[in-house]
Amino acid sequence: MSWLHPFWAFALPIAASFPLGWLMWRSLDVPESREGRGLDRLAMFFTRLIGKRSPAQMDWKRYALSMLAFNAALFVLTFVLLFFQDKIPFLNPDAKGPLTALGYKDTLGIQHDGADTAVIFNTVCSFVTNTNLQHYSGEQHLSYFSQLGCIVWLMFVTPASGLCVMLATVRGLRGDKNLGDFYVDLMRSLLYVLGPTCLILAVGLVGLGVPMTFEKAAAATTVDGVATKMETQTIARGPVAALVAIKQAGTNGGGFFGPNSAHPFENPSPWTNLLSIASIVVLPMASIVMAGLMLKNMKHAMVIYGVMLTFLVIGATVAIVAESKPSAAARGLPVVQGPNMEGKEVRNGAVASATWAAITTATSNGSVNSMHDSLNPIAGLVPMVMMMLNVVFSGIGAGFENMLMYMIVAVFISGLMVGRTPEYLGKKVEAKEVKLAMIVILLHPLLICCGTALFAATTWGTSTVANPSSHGFSEILYEFTSAAANNGSGFEGLADNNPWWNIGTGIVLLLGRFPALVLPLAIAGFLSVKKRVPQTSGTLRTDDITFAGMLMGTVLLVGALSFMPAIVLGPISDQLASAKP
Repeated sequence: MSWLHPFWAFALPIAASFPLGWLMWRSLDVPESREGRGLDRLAMFFTRLIGKRSPAQMDWKRYALSMLAFNAALFVLTFVLLFFQDKIPFLNPDAKGPLTALGYKDTLGIQHDGADTAVIFNTVCSFVTNTNLQHYSGEQHLSYFSQLGCIVWLMFVTPASGLCVMLATVRGLRGDKNLGDFYVDLMRSLLYVLGPTCLILAVGLVGLGVPMTFEKAAAATTVDGVATKMETQTIARGPVAALVAIKQAGTNGGGFFGPNSAHPFENPSPWTNLLSIASIVVLPMASIVMAGLMLKNMKHAMVIYGVMLTFLVIGATVAIVAESKPSAAARGLPVVQGPNMEGKEVRNGAVASATWAAITTATSNGSVNSMHDSLNPIAGLVPMVMMMLNVVFSGIGAGFENMLMYMIVAVFISGLMVGRTPEYLGKKVEAKEVKLAMIVILLHPLLICCGTALFAATTWGTSTVANPSSHGFSEILYEFTSAAANNGSGFEGLADNNPWWNIGTGIVLLLGRFPALVLPLAIAGFLSVKKRVPQTSGTLRTDDITFAGMLMGTVLLVGALSFMPAIVLGPISDQLASAKP
């Protein structure tokens, strides 16, 4: 019966992705003749509220600058709001103080009680980049205003930014000189995709028991409380359903509570678990369907969809099988040998937890319903691999952008093999496009491996791990992999709320996000102005099983060459050590 959960966790979003992809295409890719008409009037109305103007005719440079300027403004505004959190006089019923590194003392032993700029920097980098890596605990550190006005707001607009860049990229690939207007695309994405999806999801979550309130934390009398000395427990609550809905649907992942979706208020039942896990992947899947409709080439889109789905199914299967075995910590003990339940919520169990671990890291969501640090080594390897490949549906829009780089390289290699100039969607791929694609592909392992090496070789990392040897190395490797892949989940076991980790991962967060959006957009811009060449018998088809195999091989080859040494030092070594009798 436990295998029914992963079946429905895949079946529901796959079935929903096709009609949802069609709706996204109809509402987001609006022809110039229909702009501002019908339902699109609402998007144009709200766009004009920020400036009376008609939709701009943007090339890739102007589109990229608009996206970067918008995100820079978000960065500054959110930093200021979080810095002065304790000074904002409303939506703070529990009188939360400044956002700081909890219990942090500097090298002189001085306790820091005021706002800590390093943790604020990390938090803003994290949420502006659609990563939601959290070096704080939401219910302890953030007011309701910060949760809604900063965190939830960024959870909406940052995935919308990624979706906008995907829209512009696909327009360039099909030959449009006008890639659209970033601000119009942004408004359409919020109004017609993320807004309605999250409203429906939030209502469903409230109906299933997820709290949604602005009341302050509840004080409950414990079971052992007596009349003479009442023992009370403070129970955090708040507008949880609103955050959970967008954290899942927007491939964000940040939790209202520190335990994230392992907390019973965020994920109270198997039904909320299934609803959450389906909502994590449905919009990334629908984005690929939308791309096929925009390109009028559904066969090509289904090749991309199929390659991504194959990676995800294999990853989830490996994780489930690995977690179905006992933990090495229980070997030889007089207990029943069953699935690895260390670090698991009993309500979810090993199978549902392993399924979630694979899907949340494949989609750059990063929410967790179990402790990844407690996964068996091979099961812990799966989330790492999903983030290292970073092409398995990934974020909304960002997944297509990442896979596009591998498609460019795949057609280039294929062209070399047959002695032809490589072509993609009828456009010649030349040195400029291949160089940009390789920059994006190689930047990802560079950020992960360099960051891991620096922290593994210094006390910045070695003094913060909870476990020695290979497992401690895995904790450092996972943190930088999560940051570079804009995922946000953590292996945990790390004391990472300190200046070194906050600044180090903050820089990786920014470098892992924006070049991977801008450079694919540039490639699409270059291809958009090229003449379409006629297809011949020697043209590499991108809509058949041959190209699917070539694409999978390219992804696996680059991934193995980039990450195999780090994987051997981490989870594989951990597995070999734990396998000893």
